[in-house]
Amino acid sequence: MFAPKNLRPTVSAVFGALLSTSLLLLLGACSKDEPKQEDVRPVRAIVVGSSDIDVSAEFAGEVRPRVESRLGFRVGGKIIARKVDVGTVVKRGQVLMQLDPQDLQLTQAQARATLRAAETQRDLARDELKRYAELRKQNFVSQAVLDARKTAFAAAQANVDAARAGFSVQSNQAGYSTLVSDTDGVVTAISAEVGQVVSPGTPVVSVANTNDKEIVISLPEDKVDAMRKVSNVTVRMWANPAVAIPGKIREVSPVADPATRTYPVRVSIPGAGSDVKLGMTARVQFASRSATPQMRLPLTALFNEKSSTAVWVVEKGAVRLVPVQVGGTSGNDVVIASGITPGQTVVTAGVNKLKNGQKVKLLAAGMVPGAAGGAAK
Repeated sequence: MFAPKNLRPTVSAVFGALLSTSLLLLLGACSKDEPKQEDVRPVRAIVVGSSDIDVSAEFAGEVRPRVESRLGFRVGGKIIARKVDVGTVVKRGQVLMQLDPQDLQLTQAQARATLRAAETQRDLARDELKRYAELRKQNFVSQAVLDARKTAFAAAQANVDAARAGFSVQSNQAGYSTLVSDTDGVVTAISAEVGQVVSPGTPVVSVANTNDKEIVISLPEDKVDAMRKVSNVTVRMWANPAVAIPGKIREVSPVADPATRTYPVRVSIPGAGSDVKLGMTARVQFASRSATPQMRLPLTALFNEKSSTAVWVVEKGAVRLVPVQVGGTSGNDVVIASGITPGQTVVTAGVNKLKNGQKVKLLAAGMVPGAAGGAAK
């Protein structure tokens, strides 16, 4: 018998489905399951260190000269020359600016003429005194006349002394038309230009002595007394933070700044080299020594679980949760009293996404042994 024509497509469809299923089963039997890859999480970590130095405070400051002179002319006049610019390195005695010397030179010439006239009058009075002294020996004149000549000569000599002093003053005044540097340093500011008429004593050029540099910081009022007693002061330049420069508090202002309400403090850095330039940014650390060495970790290293505090310790490429006892805080760090030992590696970032035994990969940037505080940041 033959099947009806309307049933033939149904049989073909069933046969095709059975063939596809068989092929899928055959391919599935030939393939193998791929092994599941273990999750390795990159983390930042530090090597725990211990130290008896406690960094109690840190402030930002600026490098400034200890001595900065605002120089001006001793006489008034019109500026006709400027020999330096801001940033020019100058030597002692180098010319900075010049005034128009014409009026000063005329005054000097007048004082010289006055001196010569006084000397002439003195010489005349001296000669007359000699003549009247001879006449007195012969009793041709009285003693009163001789005394009058002596007085005239003394007055003429006094006029010479006064004229000579005036001439010296005018000579100095003429020399004051040239402004020179009184120290080796660098020009930090210029307050007048060529063509400007200045009065005596008006500051026109500022010169900073570059031999002695110091750091100027601002302390809040609740830190002034505490920082004044700290003797361990370290300065680190922002341009080269790896180099620590010993510092010493030289001056604490007795009056707060009216704008910021902070107290300016000057920290001397006698060991600073030529790489420390004026205007650079610096960090000043005030530290004191603790009775026993302490271990410090960043606050981000702590993991709180069930009212207990712990840290993730890296051992053989995996992490292990270790309970710790916190002994206090020091700035942005915590002091670890117990639970870990120096030399162990502790995770400092991403502690809430780890689990016991998880494989981790240490980021090279975070693997920096702890510095004075035992924690690298």
